[in-house]
Amino acid sequence: MTGRRRSSPRPSSHAPSVAIASAVACTAVIASLLAGCGTLSGMSADSGEKAPITVMTWAPQDTNATNMPGMPAMAEAYARWVNSRGGLNGHRLRVLTCNERNDSVAAAQCAQRAADKGAVAVVGSYSQFGRSFMSPLEVEGIPFIGGYGASDEEFASPLSYPVNGGQASLLAGNGRQLARSCERVALVRPDTIQGDQMPELLNSGLESGSRKPAQDIKAPEDGTDYSVEVTRALDGVGADPTVYGTAANGGKSAGSCVTASLGDATGAFFDSFRRLQEDHAKVHIASILGSVSQSLADRTGGGSGPLEGAYLTGWYPVASDARWEPMRKVINDHAFADNRIDPADQGVQTTWIAYTVLRALIQQLDDEGVEDITPHALQQALDHGDRAIDTGGLTPKLRWREDDMLAVQDFPRIVNGMVTYQAVRDGQLVAVKDGFVNVTKTLERRRTED
Repeated sequence: MTGRRRSSPRPSSHAPSVAIASAVACTAVIASLLAGCGTLSGMSADSGEKAPITVMTWAPQDTNATNMPGMPAMAEAYARWVNSRGGLNGHRLRVLTCNERNDSVAAAQCAQRAADKGAVAVVGSYSQFGRSFMSPLEVEGIPFIGGYGASDEEFASPLSYPVNGGQASLLAGNGRQLARSCERVALVRPDTIQGDQMPELLNSGLESGSRKPAQDIKAPEDGTDYSVEVTRALDGVGADPTVYGTAANGGKSAGSCVTASLGDATGAFFDSFRRLQEDHAKVHIASILGSVSQSLADRTGGGSGPLEGAYLTGWYPVASDARWEPMRKVINDHAFADNRIDPADQGVQTTWIAYTVLRALIQQLDDEGVEDITPHALQQALDHGDRAIDTGGLTPKLRWREDDMLAVQDFPRIVNGMVTYQAVRDGQLVAVKDGFVNVTKTLERRRTED
């Protein structure tokens, strides 16, 4: 495709597929000692003659920073569902889970366990430590399908197949969303390596609307009181009630805006914001989905809470959209009383989409007469398959051939540059624009420091 940046060259050879060993479920004690050994789902007797398929899903749980327990829980529910229907084209699905712990060593251990246990892919997982987990996967030729998008390596490694545009698309989209209504913006973000990328990504969206760059405010990722950062943000935007209007609800310019992306700590930031800003409506607030969720809006007071009217940018349709109904039915029928799974959570949604991709790939290989599902077979289908994968309208149709990669500097593996605009109204996350917003051009034009 003319003008598109080509992805990094594929490795010239692939490790031979690892024979799938009989899986032995880890006990809870061993799991805690081995960085969250996890569980195996779908372990009942084989439904047919085809060999079972083993995959892994990992995510951080029980940490002081971002936690994503719903992702492995969704993977387990998915396995129960497909196995109750005969498996993936007759292959029983076995799901390994692993607690990544927001730790680089644990992330590498999860990846190595996936290789040791014969996983043919890692599916729908979350980790910020791409440098740690991608190397073990690349050594064994194991595809990383539908990661959350929290690490740069997910958008650079030739063995990564993202289903969304990651943090890059969310921040660029949030900047474009705010540019329509905000004259001054402050960004509160983690004081981490990943956080260091956020300002230029948000600013790419603001610049598309001829707005000035945002005030950059670093904050601890696991803080509980953000009074200092709130004060700096309010000073940075110079709150002026004379230019305030409820732009998210059709009013005039909001003038001064503060957007925060601190993962699980975002709620604590906005709690501090409410306490310190006597009339916080004078400054409009914003965030990205993943840092803010429906459950957070509910916990912080709904329509009377600090998130009312907030601008939000996400990857997928709003959680109440009918396109999520198949996922909801699987959760209702096969997750039982598992309160780890919130169908409105973008991690859970990403895992559902990633497993939808896996199911389509197995179908494609079956149609081609391939019954031996190996990492190499999956990689070949992903790299060269002509059939675009339909996710039920939750994303554009997905395909990862070289010509499908977008020409985005530093993120050459992005194939989906779409986001959605949402807002909190009467305590509920609702869509403020029909359909998807394409931020590909915004990302391609963004300015980066040498």
